[in-house]
Amino acid sequence: MKNKFKVNKNFFLFSLVFLLLTFYFSLFTAYADEIHSKAAVAVDTSTGKILYAKNPSLRLPPASTTKLMTAIVVIEKADLSDVVAISRKASRVAPHKAGFKKGDKVTIETLLYAALLGSANDAAVALAEAVAGSEAKFVRLMNRKAVAIGAKDTIFINPHGLPGSGQYTTAFDLSRIMVYALRYPKLKEIIGTRVTEISTENGDAMFVRNTNRLLWSDEDLVGGKTGYTRKARHCFVCAAEREKDMVVVALLGSPSRETLWRESEVLVQEGFRAIASNEEPKIYFAKADHDVLSLKKASYKKNSKFKIRKSKMKTDKRIAKKTAKHKKTKIFVKKKGKTKLFAKKTMKYKKAKLIAKKKGKAKKFAKNKNKNGKNYRIAEKVGDGHKG
Repeated sequence: MKNKFKVNKNFFLFSLVFLLLTFYFSLFTAYADEIHSKAAVAVDTSTGKILYAKNPSLRLPPASTTKLMTAIVVIEKADLSDVVAISRKASRVAPHKAGFKKGDKVTIETLLYAALLGSANDAAVALAEAVAGSEAKFVRLMNRKAVAIGAKDTIFINPHGLPGSGQYTTAFDLSRIMVYALRYPKLKEIIGTRVTEISTENGDAMFVRNTNRLLWSDEDLVGGKTGYTRKARHCFVCAAEREKDMVVVALLGSPSRETLWRESEVLVQEGFRAIASNEEPKIYFAKADHDVLSLKKASYKKNSKFKIRKSKMKTDKRIAKKTAKHKKTKIFVKKKGKTKLFAKKTMKYKKAKLIAKKKGKAKKFAKNKNKNGKNYRIAEKVGDGHKG
């Protein structure tokens, strides 16, 4: 009875644990499914601990969240009071832009406000040229900085985030970039500004409004940076502070602006709740529509097909070559066979001719013999012969 009770007890405990785990993961999956962005992460800035994540390492286009790294490099390399002249290239960059004209003289600080609040691409290019002399050189500085702060799954190809081949980041890397940017009080101040007026040295004034809508609705929000392109969809990285706790949230590939704001608020609240209750990280992996890794696989498959096709062509050529050689050999053998046949026939003909010749001689000899015998017989009759 004791053994039976022991078995039943163990079975009961196992069933209970199984049911609890099933319930937990069901709730977890249900919660994860509420996040429609392709990738998202919530991080505790004091510990660097992930509080919640969905596809945290999925490589996706960063869009204008790129400008956060642009601002980091600029604040470390340039003096905010320096005045720069807007180049023709910067004035002609694709929108969205502040509207600076070629030759306008603007301070680095003014350009940072334009780039981070209004997400101005012309300001980003002007900053890159002012710091490094060219966009290409500035991008190299951006990528070095990304590696230095631990954003190892991030590659930039420009200072503004407009679409281009080979440019990507992850939600986790983007959160790291934000955490690093918050070290600089000036950057924290800029991204937390709702509206401001900027002006050129000539006195041309521009009104700039922050693209981050949550600054008007969430009192805990410190600031953030938005991004959007057709390929990247809606992107956002922000920081929120409550008492002594700070949470950074990053989202990539959100289907709409409304979804982006709603999910950002949900993750901020979830982050603070997780810190308060000291919960274990919730990390969820879901199938995304696309990412760099799958593109690489597709590219690999394409290359494989190409290699197979190339290999097949080589094989076909080799077979064709062999076939041609075989046909040539066959023809040669056929010809040789015909030659042999001809030789055989010729030999046979020669042999037949020789036999015929011999036969002819034999006939002649027989004829002569007959003739001689007749003559002998005649001679014998007429007495011309003698006996021995």
